[in-house]
Amino acid sequence: MATYTDTTNGTSYTVTTNLLSSSQVVIKDKNGAVITTLSNIPSGLLANHILTGQDATIGSLISLLGGTWVSTPGSTGQINILLSALTAPQFYIGGTTAINMAITAATAITVNVYGGNASFSGSILAGLLSGSTITIGYGGSFSSGTNLASILQGTTINFAEGGGTLVLNAGGNVLNLLSSNGSNVTLNNYDPTKDTIKLQNTTAQITGYTVEGSGLTRTVTLFGGDDNTTIATYSVTLASSASLPTGTYNALSDDVSTNPLRITYDSDNTYIGTCFLAGAMILTRHGEKAVETLRTGDELAIAGTGAEEHRPVIWTGRHHVTVRPNLPDDIAGYPVRVCKNAVADGVPHTDLLVTAEHCLFLNGCFVPVRMLVNGRSIAYDRSITSYDYYHVETSQHSIITANGLLTESYLDTGNRPAGTVVSMKHHTRRTWEKDAAAPLAVHREVVEPMFISLATRAATLSPSPPDTPPCPILTHDPALHLTTHDGRAIRKIRATDRYAVFMLPANIDTVRIRSRASRPSDTIGPFMDDRRLFGVLVGAVHLCEGGRIRILEDHLHTPTLPGWQAPEWADSRWTTGNAILPLPGRAADSIALLTLHIRACGPYCLPQGTLTPDTARLA
Repeated sequence: MATYTDTTNGTSYTVTTNLLSSSQVVIKDKNGAVITTLSNIPSGLLANHILTGQDATIGSLISLLGGTWVSTPGSTGQINILLSALTAPQFYIGGTTAINMAITAATAITVNVYGGNASFSGSILAGLLSGSTITIGYGGSFSSGTNLASILQGTTINFAEGGGTLVLNAGGNVLNLLSSNGSNVTLNNYDPTKDTIKLQNTTAQITGYTVEGSGLTRTVTLFGGDDNTTIATYSVTLASSASLPTGTYNALSDDVSTNPLRITYDSDNTYIGTCFLAGAMILTRHGEKAVETLRTGDELAIAGTGAEEHRPVIWTGRHHVTVRPNLPDDIAGYPVRVCKNAVADGVPHTDLLVTAEHCLFLNGCFVPVRMLVNGRSIAYDRSITSYDYYHVETSQHSIITANGLLTESYLDTGNRPAGTVVSMKHHTRRTWEKDAAAPLAVHREVVEPMFISLATRAATLSPSPPDTPPCPILTHDPALHLTTHDGRAIRKIRATDRYAVFMLPANIDTVRIRSRASRPSDTIGPFMDDRRLFGVLVGAVHLCEGGRIRILEDHLHTPTLPGWQAPEWADSRWTTGNAILPLPGRAADSIALLTLHIRACGPYCLPQGTLTPDTARLA
């Protein structure tokens, strides 16, 4: 008898071999409770279905009776399935195992990932595994591997006790797992507090998402990119005890109330966490020490506890970022420079460079530094376009001191950088609500007074840095127009009382509603934690053609329509500045009039030097 235990999640596999060259395998969770017992598993010289070694291979020719295959914790290797079986094979994965399914062997299978890491290898065509069931639990992970997520077409994926991770390769394409798209991938028993879904190789960074549905059914649509276009869509059935409120959420937020799936996008170019740049001086038991020299075991001075306290460093991380200057400053990757004396005399005692999401400890709460940028004493440093940054984690989330300024240690909410993936993370380890050393403040009524106070102080300190951008030029003119599929612009022929009328040429069944677009965090101020892109608020849409008027409502009833913000009201919806509007049922070779009710628009930020009639009046 031999017992193999996963030291990470505690899952154990006990293998007992009898005289008939077969074995019994008992799988238990971290508490010793039996998950399942498997009997008569071949384990002899002629047929071995149990993978226990390193870089091992079993199952070069599967028995025509199918059978059960097991990989134990600590093992690595692959199980090769080369021939079709009369009965569907079953897999129990506790190790790190690649399941190699040859095209000739493609069939419905059952994969139970109990604590291990399973992936598909080989070239599997879409749909050939239809009817398969994959169960992921007890800290296990399943990946489609280098195959695209389309190989899971027609499969059922069940999340089990202990939580699991599903990794899907989008292959640079829009990922649609809905049955209406023909994929018909079923995700059951999903609990966002325990389970993680990772999307690899997506078309763009995820900036937001919508959650829709009723009962235990939810449809999640992820969007992003320059036009907030759809990047992925999937449906889940929630676990009976799980909660996932419907609504529109900000994937860039660290607040679970505005990002309940804790979506992160991890890559060298776009992952920006809670971190310092080199040179930040962290206060330790033995004085200040540069962040890049800190090591596990170093003791940091902890503030806010009411007594002198030191906590050891339990993890440090270093990563590199290259700024993407085509994006807004707060997500482009520019570091934020907190200038000497920005908060108070000697606070900080020298300039401090941190990432935009890093929090300062002010007035009893943590505030992301991006919400305090005033362009003078706290500003994006655009002279730095490539740099290393450092994480420092203590045994508890802590208030620490950097360059004399109170700030935070790293809080692991499950977003350690780990490859180029989009992650819908679980929160079983740390959350802001339960584990933070102080409350996170992102609401305007809390942050704006701090912003005003720091900006007022900045005006008395010194002249603005040479690269400080001037105040934004604002306009309320949306520059509204339409474009056709081939890029032709259609201008308004009439505008009155917030109605815009356009003449449509024949044989056009789709147009784009184009306009200026801006974010509240830019037009109002960084103390607004709303970084959604708003174009115009479109209400009723009427199409007049062939002597009749039709009301078009696709924009109100199609949540995933590209270029639109998630629906908030029943009678109107915001565009992102480039929204698709279908024109169904048009008569052939007929011109038409399209009327848009624009219920709200602006203000919008303009490039410096731009002059429009309304900006001229402000000048």
